[in-house]
Amino acid sequence: MSDRSQQTPATQNEPSARRSDSSAQEPDHPFLERQIPHLAESIRKTSFWAAIVLPVCYLPLLAVGLGSRLESTAFLLLLGCNLLALYVGHSYRR
Repeated sequence: MSDRSQQTPATQNEPSARRSDSSAQEPDHPFLERQIPHLAESIRKTSFWAAIVLPVCYLPLLAVGLGSRLESTAFLLLLGCNLLALYVGHSYRR
């Protein structure tokens, strides 16, 4: 117990400070920067806004119901696209 109380706040937060420094140097999606560096920011921006707008498309599907195979498949594809957009667009403007 006395060990923790004797540590200074700087030494307690040292590992997290290292993590923030290393994350500032490394991009969240290095694949985009390596493969298509001139489009990486545009892809993130589009994915960010798609992740915001896509849930609106759930409403008509849920209002009609997911009784048929086509409607269920459409819902699952829409959900998958939304998850992908969330993943790619989460680092937009960080």
